[in-house]
Amino acid sequence: MTSTTKATADLGRGYAQALATRLRAVPALAWIAAAVGGFLGSVPLGLMMQYGNPEPLIALALPMMYGLPGPDLLAGWVIHQFHGVALAVMYVAAVQWEPLTEYPRTLRGAVVLAVVVGAVSTVLLSVLLMPLWLGAVGYPFTPAFPDLTMPEKLWSILGHVIYALPATVGYALVMRR
Repeated sequence: MTSTTKATADLGRGYAQALATRLRAVPALAWIAAAVGGFLGSVPLGLMMQYGNPEPLIALALPMMYGLPGPDLLAGWVIHQFHGVALAVMYVAAVQWEPLTEYPRTLRGAVVLAVVVGAVSTVLLSVLLMPLWLGAVGYPFTPAFPDLTMPEKLWSILGHVIYALPATVGYALVMRR
């Protein structure tokens, strides 16, 4: 039993080292392109959130999530833009996973992955995480969990796809061979 546990730990350590090596091999310009793309893509998504939702998501929900008083439109936009950059950096890290390493380097792959990122981020963030987090901080318009409100979730997927396109395409343009 001990040798199996040690072998499993060694295997996990080897995988982590291989991933760290792949992450270090990503050119700085690729990280920057994705981060800038994430920042730029967050603008139309934020506008959709600000003007397309009846609730004050940008001005109130985002500041409240971080313990800030609201409504505060500037703080909400700063948080939203930070989220856009952080998610774009996570995208670059995620596509270093061995089955995906070549696919996101093409423009076609980047567009397909933008749709995947849009759908997955909507499910993980908008449908699952946000209702729990907003409920925990006492947001007055907290949706039910899971938040499957339609057509708002379709709008959210569209917004997240629009967000993801500059990040995925920026990465692809730098990384294509």
